[in-house]
Parts: sequence; C-alpha cells; structure tokens
Amino acid sequence: MKIKKAVVVLCTAIAFAPLLATATPSAPDAYLYIGWPNDGEVIPAGRPIRVWFGLRNMGIAPKGVAFPNTGHHHLLIDTDLPPAGQEISSDRQHLHFGAGETETVIELPPGKHTLQLLLGDERHIPHVPPLVSKKITITVR
Repeated sequence: MKIKKAVVVLCTAIAFAPLLATATPSAPDAYLYIGWPNDGEVIPAGRPIRVWFGLRNMGIAPKGVAFPNTGHHHLLIDTDLPPAGQEISSDRQHLHFGAGETETVIELPPGKHTLQLLLGDERHIPHVPPLVSKKITITVR
C-alpha cells in the first residue's frame, strides 16, 4: 500500500513539475479583497456599479511586466475560479485589468450576482498559491 501511495505522489509531482517551475509565487502574507460593493449589498437596477479592488503586501504591475511580488486584477462575475496554472479567460465573466487598474464600473441585470477577484501574473496566470478574494454576493433590483 505504501508503494502505491509513493507512486501516486511521484506521478503527481512529475505531472505538475513544469507548472511549478514556471509558476509565479504569491507573497505568503498577501491579501486580496473587494473594497466595494460589500457582501450582501443591494444596488438599484439601471445604475452603473463602481467596484474597487484592494491588495495588501503585494504590488500591482501591468500585464507583461514581470516584477517580484506583483500582479494585476481579474474580476470574476457569476463564475467559479478558473483552473490553476492556466491563463485566465477574457470574457464577460472574466474581466482583465492588465493596465494596473484598481477599480471599474460594471452594469449587471437585475438579480443576484457574485463577484470575486483573482490576481494574475504578467501572463494572466494565477500565482501559486492563488491569491483570491472572498466571493461576495450582491443583488441588483
């Protein structure tokens, strides 16, 4: 039984070795958060929603700039976290802020919505370990 476990661990390590070799580390004490809106916020329909982002113990750098302990924001709307080690999609549910922006204005239809931040490196790939904010829920009505 111990040999089987050792083989599984070794195979897993070999499979993920290329990812870990090129992964951008996150600072161990870094903290990513959505400053506004707050979790549970009710927002009037038909109005733009200003969302601002916060990051502690790391810095912001635009896409393409590889500098230690930096990255840029990605806002995830009504979706789960993307797979680790892969480039973050760019679509209506995965908004990129590659110029180093720390806030945005979005419009959402009436209903409940989730928002979450994910920090990406210069290649739009999540850091290791991933630096994510708490997923918040807002209601537009």
